[in-house]
Amino acid sequence: MKKVKITVMRKASYPDLMEKYENPNEHGCPHNVGDVFVVENAEKPENFCFSAWQSIREYVVVLAYGGEDFFDGWMKDKKSAMLSCADGFRPVSFYLETIED
Repeated sequence: MKKVKITVMRKASYPDLMEKYENPNEHGCPHNVGDVFVVENAEKPENFCFSAWQSIREYVVVLAYGGEDFFDGWMKDKKSAMLSCADGFRPVSFYLETIED
């Protein structure tokens, strides 16, 4: 099984949507741009946001088992994916890439 590197690429925030629809919440994503996590055995890295993991887990597992080329050429590097967590108020984008041994 391959290791998969997850890099936090971007964090967004939509205050207008938060104000209109969200109950007060001070628990946004704990990750910062540039944070890197290494996935071993397709298991959630320690201290990785559970909600974000739920959003990207399937892709991590596919990459860990050697899968590639999501959506017929979506990514320049076939052994990678760019995904975001499901938080519609403050989404975080993650770059996933297979680490070759």
